Amino acid sequence: MPTYELRVYVPVPGRLDDLLARFRDHTDALFREHGMTSQGYWLDAGGVLHYLLRHEGDPDANWSSFRADGRWIAARDASEADGPIVESITATRLTPTDFSAA
Repeated sequence: MPTYELRVYVPVPGRLDDLLARFRDHTDALFREHGMTSQGYWLDAGGVLHYLLRHEGDPDANWSSFRADGRWIAARDASEADGPIVESITATRLTPTDFSAA
């Protein structure tokens, strides 16, 4: 059974566009190569990014391989050349119930 992960990113004030560009241009495609499939991305009224991932296999192993990927490191470093773009991250792992459509 897959594991889902709800992640919430609070951007540094004034850096939301940079955060969205990093996801759009780099992060989302790399997730797929590391056993994670994006289920959707949402912004709330306060400009906070929420997204849902589906993990195939071990989520910890998926994150470890993603974080070690040189393409991710380069994209992260380039997006943060003018300073951090994320103020805080919250992650919650979820397992579907037996009556879930997931």
